[in-house]
Amino acid sequence: MELSRAKGTRDFLPEDKIIRNEIVEILRKTFEKYGFNPLETPVLERLDILSSKYAGGAEILKETFKLKDQGGRDLGLRYDLTVPFARVIAMNKGLRIPFKRYAIGRSFRDGPLKLGRYREFWQCDVDVVGCKSYVAEVEFMEMVKDVFKKIGVDVIININDRRILDAIIEKCGVNKDKISNVMLVLDKLEKVGVEKVKKELSDSLEISDDICDLLLRYNTCNGSNDDKIKFIGEFIGKNEGIENLKKIFSEIEGLNYSPELARGLSYYTGTIFEVFIKESEIKSSVAAGGRYDKMIGDFVGNNNEYPAVGISFGLDVIADALKERKGRKTVVDIYVVSVGCFDEARKIVSRFRDGGLNADIDLLDRGISKNLDYASKSGIKYVLFVGKKELEAKKVKLKNMESGEEKVMTVNECFKFLAVN
Repeated sequence: MELSRAKGTRDFLPEDKIIRNEIVEILRKTFEKYGFNPLETPVLERLDILSSKYAGGAEILKETFKLKDQGGRDLGLRYDLTVPFARVIAMNKGLRIPFKRYAIGRSFRDGPLKLGRYREFWQCDVDVVGCKSYVAEVEFMEMVKDVFKKIGVDVIININDRRILDAIIEKCGVNKDKISNVMLVLDKLEKVGVEKVKKELSDSLEISDDICDLLLRYNTCNGSNDDKIKFIGEFIGKNEGIENLKKIFSEIEGLNYSPELARGLSYYTGTIFEVFIKESEIKSSVAAGGRYDKMIGDFVGNNNEYPAVGISFGLDVIADALKERKGRKTVVDIYVVSVGCFDEARKIVSRFRDGGLNADIDLLDRGISKNLDYASKSGIKYVLFVGKKELEAKKVKLKNMESGEEKVMTVNECFKFLAVN
């Protein structure tokens, strides 16, 4: 049997997993800093929930992994964390509003593969339900900047409002039954360019050349944010989406108004945004989201309003973007080598661990040279030698594997040194 992984999945060896864990920890701490609480939902969902007309729409349903349980019930692997979140809100009507949550977990899509895009992937979602004001979006933009500053990458945040895009498409003369499909094609502008988008609009959706030209004129306009808003506003007239973006721009600097940005999922109703790393080979967005004010109310099936806005950070694509960085190969702070004093060495390891250090010990009773080779290749910075001669003097020998420097000190002195280095 030839061993291989399922297509579109990956294994993560320690060096990669350490980077991923560090990113998750930055995200978790930042989410909680902004007042979001953790929530976890199942990977498996009922297929009728995932395929609901109030969920992700026909496009995403094509990429949904479908299966049956032994009872013949139709199930699916979740394709995002937003639909399960909406289900949770609908099933728990006593939750205090506004309800702010974050969720970190696996999602699955049987879609095309490319750098930064996989069939099993991790999403790190943040959502707030119960706030209709633009201040929710402002808080999200502040959080995005905070996250990527801590990660150490420069990003650009593209932003739009679906109400503006709807108005442009309708004003250009597109039939209402084609608006959603036109929106999906326009969303490809940055990826495939004007000519291919125009061809798809014409060939696949039978949009006339005049309407195509008008659409592209307003969805590819240039200039400052104010210039683009003024140009489009003169065409579509008064629009809630335009007023919304003006308020956001008045509070957050550095956002890029992107008129062609559509976001493929059908549940978005207002502000939408995507985040990209500047000057990176990774062209996929590293975070994206928007406002979806109707989906939860539709799930609940009552007349109550559940305004909501959320964003998803792509752990996989962020980790891929950081791949070239020199990261840690191991979580081990100190590697202890016994030189004929294994029991005493184990006691020292226990003291280090009790004090909060990540300590490991040679379990194979190898020689010094082999242990040094092991520590070097594993990326362990400090090695501690415990020998009879040193113990008689109540000392141990610490070696810095990067500089080669060696120090003889007491166990307490060694612990204090390692605790701050």
